[in-house]
Amino acid sequence: MKPHRRSGLYSSSLVGCLWIYSLLCASSTRGEITCCRHCHTRIQLKDHGLLRGDMGQRRVVREVLQNSSGDDEDEDRQEFLQLHVVNGKEPGDLKRRSKDQESTFHPSKRGSSDRNDHRASQFGDETKESRRWLTRVRRDQSGVTRLGKEILLPSDPSDEDPLSIFPLEGQKIKRSDTKGSKEDGRFNRARMEEMRLSSTSFPLTGDSAHNQAMVHWTGGHNSSVILILTKLYDFNLGSVTESSLWRSTDYGTTYEKFNEKVGLKTVLSYLYVSPTNKKKIMLLSDPDMESSILISSDAGATYQKYRLNFYIQSLLFHPKQEDWVLAYSLDQKLYSSMDFGRRWHLMHERITPNRFYWSVMGLDKEPDLVHMEARTADGHAHYITCRIQECAETTRSGPFSRFIDTNSLVVQDEYVFIQATSGGRASYYVSYKREAFAQIKLPKYSLPKDMHIISTDEKQVFAAVQEWNQNETYNLYISDTRGVYFTLALENVKSSRGLEGNIVIDLYEVAGVNGVFLANKKVDERVKTFITYNKGRDWRLLPAPDTDLKGNPVNCLLPFCSLHFNLQMSENPYNSGSISSKVTAPWLIVASGNIGPELSSTDTNMFISSDGGNTWKHIFEEEYNIWFLDWGGALVAMKHTSLPVRDLWLSFDEGRSWSKYGFTSVPLFVDGALVEPGIENQIMTVFGHFSLLSEWQLVKVDYKSIFGRKCNENDFENWHLHNQRDFCVMGERKTYRKRRPGSKCLLGKDYLGTITEPCLCSHWDFECDYGYERQGKNQCTPAFWFNPSSISKDCSQGQSFLRSSGYRRIVSNNCTDGLREQYSAKPQECYGKAPQGLQLTTSDGKLGVQSGQNVTFLVHLEEGDLQRINIQLDFGDGSAVSYANFSKIEDGIRHLYKNPGIYQVTAYAENNVGIDSAVLYLHVTCPIEHVHLRVPFVAIRNKEVNISAMVWPSHPGTLTYFWWVGNNTKPVITLDSSISLTFHVEGLNIITVQVSSGNALIQDTKEVAVQEYFQSQLLSFSPNLDYHNPDIPEWRQDISKLIKKALIQVTNIPEEHILVAMFPGLPTSAELYILPPKNVSERRKGSKADLEHIVESLFGALNQNLIMFELKPGVQIFVYVTQLTLAPLVDNSASHSSSAMLMLLSVVFVGLAVFLIYKFKRKIPWINIYAQVQHDKEQEMIGSVSQNDNAPKISLSNFTEEELTDKELDARVIGTISTIANSESTKEIPNCTSV
Repeated sequence: MKPHRRSGLYSSSLVGCLWIYSLLCASSTRGEITCCRHCHTRIQLKDHGLLRGDMGQRRVVREVLQNSSGDDEDEDRQEFLQLHVVNGKEPGDLKRRSKDQESTFHPSKRGSSDRNDHRASQFGDETKESRRWLTRVRRDQSGVTRLGKEILLPSDPSDEDPLSIFPLEGQKIKRSDTKGSKEDGRFNRARMEEMRLSSTSFPLTGDSAHNQAMVHWTGGHNSSVILILTKLYDFNLGSVTESSLWRSTDYGTTYEKFNEKVGLKTVLSYLYVSPTNKKKIMLLSDPDMESSILISSDAGATYQKYRLNFYIQSLLFHPKQEDWVLAYSLDQKLYSSMDFGRRWHLMHERITPNRFYWSVMGLDKEPDLVHMEARTADGHAHYITCRIQECAETTRSGPFSRFIDTNSLVVQDEYVFIQATSGGRASYYVSYKREAFAQIKLPKYSLPKDMHIISTDEKQVFAAVQEWNQNETYNLYISDTRGVYFTLALENVKSSRGLEGNIVIDLYEVAGVNGVFLANKKVDERVKTFITYNKGRDWRLLPAPDTDLKGNPVNCLLPFCSLHFNLQMSENPYNSGSISSKVTAPWLIVASGNIGPELSSTDTNMFISSDGGNTWKHIFEEEYNIWFLDWGGALVAMKHTSLPVRDLWLSFDEGRSWSKYGFTSVPLFVDGALVEPGIENQIMTVFGHFSLLSEWQLVKVDYKSIFGRKCNENDFENWHLHNQRDFCVMGERKTYRKRRPGSKCLLGKDYLGTITEPCLCSHWDFECDYGYERQGKNQCTPAFWFNPSSISKDCSQGQSFLRSSGYRRIVSNNCTDGLREQYSAKPQECYGKAPQGLQLTTSDGKLGVQSGQNVTFLVHLEEGDLQRINIQLDFGDGSAVSYANFSKIEDGIRHLYKNPGIYQVTAYAENNVGIDSAVLYLHVTCPIEHVHLRVPFVAIRNKEVNISAMVWPSHPGTLTYFWWVGNNTKPVITLDSSISLTFHVEGLNIITVQVSSGNALIQDTKEVAVQEYFQSQLLSFSPNLDYHNPDIPEWRQDISKLIKKALIQVTNIPEEHILVAMFPGLPTSAELYILPPKNVSERRKGSKADLEHIVESLFGALNQNLIMFELKPGVQIFVYVTQLTLAPLVDNSASHSSSAMLMLLSVVFVGLAVFLIYKFKRKIPWINIYAQVQHDKEQEMIGSVSQNDNAPKISLSNFTEEELTDKELDARVIGTISTIANSESTKEIPNCTSV
C-alpha cells in the first residue's frame, strides 16, 4: 500500500526551501571542470551550422525569430535566442501527511552521483515530454519544498557567449517582418505605454559558480527575514565543495553574507526552518567534509555548532512541539531529539525509509509517540509504536500482531493503513482512530494489484486501485467513515510514471470547495477530463469556452468535443503548475489544456473559470505560470519560457482582461518566483540571472503601488457555488463574499466570508452502498456476489442492526430531510443464524512449517453471531482449544508443533442453530541435511532392481522424492524412499534422487553398470586399513582405483573386465566384479568359460597374497578373498537351476559360517587382532560428514551384535543384486523429534 499526495491538495506555503539548479559542471576539451548555464544555446547554434563570424550568428537569429510565434514578447525574442532551459515538474514525496503533520526534509546520500535525489518518490507530478532538463523537488509531508534544477547538456567554455551579439538594454532591433499578435485586441493599450512595477534587484556577488540555492522565509508572522544558501555541487564527486549563506532583513532588498558567522571552512549542504517556530533554523554541513549541525534560535542571526556521530538523510519535525525532531540516518537508523538537534537519542535500527510518523494529536495517547515500520534481522517488516525516550524492546508495542509487507505502513489523519500478503494475494487493513485493524472491503472481484491512498480528508478515504485486468489505468474508490467499505467512484483513471518510477494519478481536488474533483479518464483509448460536484457520484465532461481569444465562436459539441486539462499541479511552489486553485478564492480555477475530442500533450493553452468550473474562458495560447495575489483579488501571469523576460501580466477582473507590467529593466532568465512571503504583504521575489555567467539575481517586486486604495463595502459582491445552476452542492447552499471583479483595491487580510444553508436531500446526495451497483441514473441494485439479506456478524441475538437500503449518504454531505428517510438504513432485529463461511488459514498463508516454530492460525466467519458462537480448533496433534466468541481470537491462535508430520487442523464454529467446520492440512518438517542414494553397482539387463534413498535426520516428516534416470527429462515423483527400476540396455546409467522437505532440496547421484551377465567376489583387507578409513565417498573411490590397479598389474587382465566397489562402514570391505567384454562381437566370440578363466586368474593372485598396495610409506595393505561369500556367475539365461542351487548352498554355508565365527571368534587370531585395534581407536574416530570436534561420534561398540551383522552383510548379494550400504556408520543420526 502506498500513500499518494495528490497535487491539488498542495498548499503554496512559503516556508519552503528553493532549489535552483541553473548550472551544470561539464568537462572542457582540456579536461577541466567548467560551469555553463546555457549549454543548450551553444548546442543549438552548432546544430544550425553557426560560424564564429557575426554573419553566421545573425542568420541563426533570424531563423529562430521567424519560427517563433508572434506574441507580445517578440521584442525579447529579437534580443535573445530561445534557450531550452524550461521549468519542469517533479515527483513528490512518498507520504502525504495530515494537516497537523509537519515537514520531512531529505539531505542527499553520501557518495551518490544523484545526490539531489535523496528520497525516491512514488507519487507526484510528471515532467512534460518536451522538457529537456529535470527539476527535482523534495517536499515534506506538510508542503515544505525544495526545488532543484539541472541543465544536462555540456558545452565548450571556450565558445563565444552567443548572447554577446545582441544589443544591451535600451538598444533596439528593427523588425524585418512586423506581425500582429493574436492577443493585440486585448493588449494594444498596454503596448502604447508600458506600466512598471516597483522592484529592486540584488546580486549574490561571488556566487556565480554556485549551481544550487535554497531560499527560506523565516522569523515568524509577516517577518522580513529571508535566508538563502547557495552552494557548488560537484556532480562528479557527488558532494558540495563550496557554500555561501545570505541573510536579508528587509524582504530581500539587501542581503548580508554570513560565511564568517558559520565558519569560513564550514561547507553547508542544507538549510531548514522549524515549521512551528520560524525563528529556529537548522543548517547541516556536507557529510563528506564533516557531520555537524548548526542551530539558530534568532531567525539566523547567530549559530551554535554541534558534532554528530551519524549522517542525516531526512528530518521529521513534530507538528506541535517545536524542539522535537526525528532524524533518519544513512544506515537506516532512527534518532530523536527533544532540544532541536543539540542531543540525539537512538530509537530503533532497521527502519524502512520514509515509514516513520509522529503521533496525531487527539488520536494517540502520548504526544511523543512514533509510528514506525521496522524490520527484523531476517528481513520481515512489522508495525511498532514507542515513545521517543522509552523505545526499549520491552516498551515497544505492535498494534498489528503479524508481519506486514515492506514499505506499506501509512499513518494519515485518523487512519493507519498496512498491507499483508498471504497465499500470493495482498490484503489491506485499516485502523480508524487507532482502533483494532479491520480488513478493507473492496468489491469481491476487484482483486487489486496495486493500491494508493489518495486522500483522507473529511473522515473518508479516497483510494486508487489497479485491478487485475488493468495495466495503465486505475479505478477510484471512496470509503465509508471508518475506511473499511469501499465503493466505485470512477473507472479507468489515467496514470503515468514519474521520473523515478512513481505512479502519478490524474486526479485533482479543487481547493476550498467540498466534493469537487477533476479526473482524466480513459474512454475508448482517448483521455478525457471529467468533473464531479458530489465526490464522485456523478461525473460530466467540461464544456469548451464559447469563444476563442479573438472572439470567434468555438464549435465544440458535447460529448464529441470538450475541454481537457493536464491535472498535474507543480510540486514546486515557485511555479504555478498546470492547474491551480486557492482556498481563499474557491471560485477561481486556472489550468492548461486543450479543446478537442481528447487530451493533447502538444496543444497547450491556458483557461480560467471564475464560477467553480462550470464555465471556462480562454486566456492564453501558450503555457503561463499564474499566481494569486492579495487573496485572489489579482492574478499574476508570467510566461513559461526559456527566454529571458522583463514583463508580466496582471488581471484584476478574474482573467477577463490583462495588463502588461515591467518588473525589471534587464531581461531576466527566471528560475522561480516566491509570492506573498507574509499574509498581509504584496511582495513577490523572482529568482534568476541576467546573463550566462552572472551572479544569482534576486528581484523583489512590490505590488502595493498598483492597488490604488483599500477595499470598502462597495467593492464586494456575493457569489453562489453551483453545479450547472443547481445551487445545492454536497447538500448545502454556499454563498461566498468576494471582491467585485475590476475593483483595484487592496484587502491586506482574509476577508472570505461564507454563508451556508442546508438543502433537502435528493438522489444525488446518496451513493450506492457496499455490495450494490448503479443501474441507470439513481437505482442501486445488489451485485451478483453480494447477499443483501446477510446479517452483520457483530449483531447478537436479541440486539438490532441497521440494514442497508442499498444507498448511503455521501460522507460530508450535509443535506437534511427530503429523501433522507427513504434512503437511510433501517433497524432490524438480529435473529439466530447458523454459522456459515468458516475459513481457516495461517497468518503467512503457508501450509508448511518447521518443527519447533510457532504457527498462527486465523479463523474467519462470513456469517453468524460472533458473540454467541463457540469456536474450537483441533490442532491434529492431540491438543485443541475452545473459545466462547470471536473477540479473543481476532489476532489469531498460536500453536507449536514439536514433531514432524502432516497434521489435519480442524476448526469448528457452533451455536444453537447449526455448526460449520473448516479443515487445513499442515506439513511440519524437520530440516534435512544429507541424502545417500543406495543403488547396485552392477545390474542385470531386464531384471528389476531396487533403488532407495536414506535421509538424515532419520525422522524428517513427509518427504517428496524426485527420481531422475538416465537422460529422462521428467522425473518419477514418489512419497516413498525407494523405487524399482528395470534397465533394458547395457551400459552405464546415471541415477539422481532429489529430496524435498519444505523449502529445502538436496540430492545425490550414483552410477549403475548394466550387463548381460557378470560374476562378483567379496574382498577383505588387512586389519590396519580400518585405522586409516575415514569412511567418506572420496576415500572409497580412491581405494577402489588402487585395488583395481594392483589387480591389473599382477594378472594383466584388461581394465574393462574389472570393477571394484568399496562398501561404506567398518570393517572395510569391497566387492570385485568380473565383467564380460564391452564389445558385443568379442563377447559372442568368447563364452562364459572365458569369464571363468579370468575369475580363476584373479582368485589365484588373491589367494597367493599377491595383491597389495601401499597406502602411505610404511603402510602396506593386502587384499584377500572372502571365501565364505563366493558369488556365483550371474546371467540372464533360462537355464539357471544349477546356479540357483549353488546360490542356496552358499547362503546356507554363509549362515553356518557366521554362527561359527560368532561362537568361536576368540579362537580366530585375526578377528581378535581386529577387535583389539578397533577398541583402541574408538575414541579417535572421525564422523563421516562433520569434521567438527564437537560433532557426535559413534563406534561399533554402540551397535548390537545383530546390528553389526546386518550392517556387515548389507552389501552382500541379495537375490542377484549387490547394493551400497549406509555410508553414515561413524556419525550419529540426529533425531528431529529431539530438537
